[in-house]
Amino acid sequence: MTEALYWLVMSAIATTFFAVPYVIERIGRVGFMSALGYSNYGTGGFDQPEEHPATWAKRAYAAHRNALEGLPVLAALVLTSHVTGLAVALVAAAAKIYFFARLAHYVTYLVGIPVLRTLTFFVALGCLLAMGFALLGLI
Repeated sequence: MTEALYWLVMSAIATTFFAVPYVIERIGRVGFMSALGYSNYGTGGFDQPEEHPATWAKRAYAAHRNALEGLPVLAALVLTSHVTGLAVALVAAAAKIYFFARLAHYVTYLVGIPVLRTLTFFVALGCLLAMGFALLGLI
């Protein structure tokens, strides 16, 4: 496995685990059997006015959704580099930085540190842009 693919897999695993805290909060809030039941809300109430999850759980939910939005882009860029053999070193380095930036973004979002949250988001975004521009031969 190449280094870029390794960091793609690590990012996918981390993104999957980002759901755990808010799932546990919901189970604790509504009970295990109710959490297993069907919800008309679709999102387990995290963006519904009738539900009242903890503030940190709402932030965890939002951070997870945000990470899910970036994962397909990361996958497309890493896989393109892998298949074409272009910008291998840059993409590997950017994928590694992306992983740690996303991890930091999740933590800072979860605990509610606005400025750091935004900075870590832009570091991750910058990594995706660098990969894309490198694959296009623009950097």
